[in-house]
Amino acid sequence: MTDVPPASPVPPASPPAPTSTDSAAAFPASPTQAVVLAGGQGSRLRPYTDDRPKPMVEIPGTGTPIIGHQLAWLAAEGVTDAVVSCGHLAEVLQEWLARARLPLRVTTVVEEEPLGRGGGLKYAARHLPHPDRPWYATNGDIWTRFSLREMAAFHAERGAVATLALARPRIPWGVVETNEFGQILDFIEAPPSPYLINAGVYVFGAEFTALLPDLGDHERTTFPRLARERRLAGFPLPQGAYWRAIDTAKDLTEAARELAAQNAS
Repeated sequence: MTDVPPASPVPPASPPAPTSTDSAAAFPASPTQAVVLAGGQGSRLRPYTDDRPKPMVEIPGTGTPIIGHQLAWLAAEGVTDAVVSCGHLAEVLQEWLARARLPLRVTTVVEEEPLGRGGGLKYAARHLPHPDRPWYATNGDIWTRFSLREMAAFHAERGAVATLALARPRIPWGVVETNEFGQILDFIEAPPSPYLINAGVYVFGAEFTALLPDLGDHERTTFPRLARERRLAGFPLPQGAYWRAIDTAKDLTEAARELAAQNAS
């Protein structure tokens, strides 16, 4: 386990003083700790991932790896402590974290043997500074911007044990619109999907850690169980929120183009 201190102390975010017990319950403090799962091999991003883990791939034009953007976003949302779970080429990620000027405190952990996604999440969560408090988690290949504080409030309002951010990605192909007679009406390039997907960003209650498997995949065990018990919530990303999973070289190119368009506007 490696601790990486911030470039300068980052005081915990202070929630507004409640005026009553009811208001304190209605506006709970947002989490100030997070886990970043950064152990993937990123085989579909080769050759970029031949000498670095997937979260260390840079977004073209920014000079910053994916995880750098993630940590900056988490800090801006009030997170003061992050645990980064490393795996493939862990030393490359640890070396970058050690020399980078970070806006929050970072601890890195490395699995001695593969534990699966659920087991890895549980192992990393045990190194959070406040195990009795809620926490965020994010996959290491997600580049997004939206209000985590709003998501945390949504989570608390529903009394959920776990809340998933839900995205509506664009379909990567053009689609054809027809009428009931089979006549083609229009061609639509890369329309939004009609389905919501798991966006790879989470809010977890303190009790969630104990529900994770020591070995295996929580999305096949813990999440279905919580869904049956109606203790799993889904937070749709706000209209206009930026979200992209960086899985392929095409994703990198499109992310760079989208960033350039944002900067030009």
